[in-house]
Amino acid sequence: MLKPTPTVTELPKKEQLYELIRANPFIAQNELATELNLSRSAVAGYIASLVRERRLLGRAYVLPSERPILCIGAANLDRKLRAAGPLAMGSSNPASAVESFGGVARNIAENLARMGAKVGLITAVGNDSSGSALLAHADGAGIDTRGCLRLDDAASGTYTAVLDHDGQMVVALADMALYDRITPALLDLRRQQRAGASLIVADLNLGRDAIETLQLDAARDGVDLVIVAVSEPKMNRLPASLQGVRLIILNRGELGARLGRVVQDDDLAAACGELQAQGAQDVVVTLGPRGVLFTTPNGVERLDAPPAKVVDVTGAGDAFSAAVCLSLHGGGTDLALACRRGLQLATLTIECRETVCPQLAPETFGALI
Repeated sequence: MLKPTPTVTELPKKEQLYELIRANPFIAQNELATELNLSRSAVAGYIASLVRERRLLGRAYVLPSERPILCIGAANLDRKLRAAGPLAMGSSNPASAVESFGGVARNIAENLARMGAKVGLITAVGNDSSGSALLAHADGAGIDTRGCLRLDDAASGTYTAVLDHDGQMVVALADMALYDRITPALLDLRRQQRAGASLIVADLNLGRDAIETLQLDAARDGVDLVIVAVSEPKMNRLPASLQGVRLIILNRGELGARLGRVVQDDDLAAACGELQAQGAQDVVVTLGPRGVLFTTPNGVERLDAPPAKVVDVTGAGDAFSAAVCLSLHGGGTDLALACRRGLQLATLTIECRETVCPQLAPETFGALI
């Protein structure tokens, strides 16, 4: 006669603790102690035992082979207004409007999830209908949102882009002050989640103190850190030292804002070298329809962008970053391959109206060579 499977409460305390960690890898030791009616020292002892048995991976309580890519930064409501004809400044223009979910970190996370990656998101949203919808959509896409912050005293972020009739952005307005609430103190509460990531992607909607915290902790925990620029005005959020940064992705204007000068074609290699001298291991400079330039052990190389029928450029840069990060995920080092994949994914995104191409799948990334 078969014995019934024991319930969690019938298991030994160490196994109960293991099951609680499996259900919530970010659970704190004091919560485990309360749940299991144990002392903190007993909890620490059980965790140390599980680490020695390789059932957990160190401080992060991460199960083997389950280390995700972690995206930290903006998740907001995107509004895109596309002109029906040539824009007339200072006047009302006929247009069509579309609302979708956006934010650099969120967009990257959704691209990664659609391509089959295990991915988590740390962001801040308001305790409003937009925030609920943002998190529900992320959950539905397979993104782990347990590290996100919900704020009762702030509205969820918004990004409004005005596009011309060809789909090129004319101007964008962003209300993203709530991301300043992703502070070093909050990040410290998410330390286990961060230490357990295979790669961290942070956008520059975060404040300088938060970026510095991520740099220091990534170096300490041995986790690669990728920083994605979001605009020229926010380049001042990048710390003076880039130590601990595996890769920084930015465009020519953002590179110039960092260095305090206009960067011409013949200055790109030297400009990238300056960022490396500041501590960044590698640099990728996106050049729009002209492709991308990236650092190599011997200097820099450039790749042309594939031809594209432009429908909407929104989200193309985030798609590029997602493909690059997925290529580097798990210790990948071939930046040329990563950038080639990034350009192809950006092209797919440019050719659809959605911020994240809905046709993406694990097979899509596998086909990008």
